Amino acid sequence: MVNTGLKGDIEDSAIVPVPNTDLVMVKNIDIFTPIIDEPEIMGEIAAANVTNDVFALNVLDISGMLVFLGMKKNMPMEIAEGILLGIKNFIENKIESKVLGGHTIYSEWPLIGGEASGFVHKDMVIKKNYVKEGDKLILTKPIGNQAIMAAYRLQKNNPDLLKAFSKEELDNSIDLAVEYMTMPLKSVVEAIHSYEDMSFVHSMTDVSGFGLAGHLREMLQNSNLSAIIKKVPIFKLTKELAYEFGYKFDECEMPETAGGMLLSVDQEYAEEFSKRLENEFHVSNWIIGEIDNVNEPKYVRVSKNVEHIEITEL
Repeated sequence: MVNTGLKGDIEDSAIVPVPNTDLVMVKNIDIFTPIIDEPEIMGEIAAANVTNDVFALNVLDISGMLVFLGMKKNMPMEIAEGILLGIKNFIENKIESKVLGGHTIYSEWPLIGGEASGFVHKDMVIKKNYVKEGDKLILTKPIGNQAIMAAYRLQKNNPDLLKAFSKEELDNSIDLAVEYMTMPLKSVVEAIHSYEDMSFVHSMTDVSGFGLAGHLREMLQNSNLSAIIKKVPIFKLTKELAYEFGYKFDECEMPETAGGMLLSVDQEYAEEFSKRLENEFHVSNWIIGEIDNVNEPKYVRVSKNVEHIEITEL
């Protein structure tokens, strides 16, 4: 997430006009620490995390990625190679872009990420600073991957703390969370670009560190409107693990890594767009709530009767 120019509207990436053209360059940088031990999978998650913020501005094609890697001097070279291979696989095979280069430093703790950019016509940019009363909210990935990955770590370091949980169910949820984290958001943008008129998508953002409610709150930044969350797709065991580990489950403020796209869509188009996402572009999605005007401005609330949908497969 970038607060462009350190002031003004909050956006997911920097938006830079290209001189003497109608194009803008959308740039994002993202660096974080490992959440999984498998190097190639970690590389893919890192690449998704970097590029998601560019896709969130309605950029269809990533021009390329510059990779950043911080590693201890005694880190086995095959780990670094595995991370780079995972990044390369995601960038080249999943989103048809390329790795352009990068930079490596020695660091006491592994750091993985980089910079990605792309170009889009200035009139096709979809920011997260406009919503309309009645808009439907669409989410394209379940939430809860940080709670699930905390269980992944405990399984390795202190499995006795997970005795109350089924190992098979934990493993299934971990595998599914990884599948979703390594899934690019490009297909969402492709679906939007399949319309001649894209103006029905009023706002969108990817769900990451501030959680579902936090990023929804950013969508309300320039409005006097409020929002309600009525339905939440979650990975199986998310609720139980979130309570166990102290995540803000009930408030929908759990941080996510490489989460889904959150879109505020004109109510007249929401159902049709949701079906097109699912049927034509194979993007799982859920209509989770709406923009309303019944509370104080910029207020996000979770319905007392919120429906939690446990997701167990893609």
